[in-house]
Amino acid sequence: MATKAAYYGTKPQAAHVATAAALTSATATGGDAPTEAEYNALRTDVSNLRATVVALQTALRNAGMQASS
Repeated sequence: MATKAAYYGTKPQAAHVATAAALTSATATGGDAPTEAEYNALRTDVSNLRATVVALQTALRNAGMQASS
């Protein structure tokens, strides 16, 4: 168990990570298969969110708040 000072003390601050970009994909309607543009928009959204998660993990790891392995 962590000591009281370590638990309640000043925590390292992770580097700022930009807010995830707004979604570009639209809500699916009907039972039709998505168009190429809809698919590409969803793929872009997922890629952007993945990049944000990776940046958050890197910032936390660099601040010593997440294990490196």
